[in-house]
Amino acid sequence: MQERQDALNGRERVCRWARHPRCVGLARVELRKALAAWGLAEMEDTALVVLSELVTNAVRHTHVSPDRAIETRFQYAGGDLRIEVHDSSDVRPHKYAAASDSECGRGLLLVGVFADQWGVSECGVGKSVWALMSVSPQDGDS
Repeated sequence: MQERQDALNGRERVCRWARHPRCVGLARVELRKALAAWGLAEMEDTALVVLSELVTNAVRHTHVSPDRAIETRFQYAGGDLRIEVHDSSDVRPHKYAAASDSECGRGLLLVGVFADQWGVSECGVGKSVWALMSVSPQDGDS
């Protein structure tokens, strides 16, 4: 993992990960650290679900060579937490109805439940899938 941070007075953390299933847990650790540093521990459970779903999608569903990295970006600014996952695939994610006995297929539905907004933005190479979560007044040190 390589890391850049402190772009917004310590309110942004960017990490790059090998496209491997273990990066989901590693990215969760980094988000926990960022939330604790920003005084947002109350958001941890829902933010971790959102991040886990977005990173898992990037690992499972991007059909690119395994050496292509995934980038996570966490930003806390203006009363919002923004979670972004960048990958090098141009294929956009989509929600679909999973069968009731299916073990997968609900990730973006969960993101839609926990995030105030989510979407996909094009990047120079690939895309960024992002989620925006409002920080409640009792959370955060702003």
